[in-house]
Amino acid sequence: MSLRTERVASLIKEEVGTYFSREYRDPAYGFITVTDVHVTPDLRIAKIYVSIMGTSEVKTVTMHMLEGHKGEIRSFIGSHLRLKFTPSIQFYMDETMDRVQKIEQLLKQIRKNGDDTGT
Repeated sequence: MSLRTERVASLIKEEVGTYFSREYRDPAYGFITVTDVHVTPDLRIAKIYVSIMGTSEVKTVTMHMLEGHKGEIRSFIGSHLRLKFTPSIQFYMDETMDRVQKIEQLLKQIRKNGDDTGT
């Protein structure tokens, strides 16, 4: 990524994170965090990666809600950033934290089983 695309991605991440913290406080949507943003070199598409704390049902509902509010979120980005074109946005679920928790749980289980066998 070029310096410009990295700057734009960083600004979008900051603005969308602020927007989520203000507009989507409802516990029904879980806790939404913007984990990363990737912008295409022509600045036309922004891929926004979100982490959602909650059950799988909450995550599904929240992703559907975000998809339904894309236009509103894109307008917010356009009104807060000075860009020639406001990029279209795509949301992706970032499941990194879920994977980390699963690995930690497996490691704890391995340690526990190792202690039980006397090694």
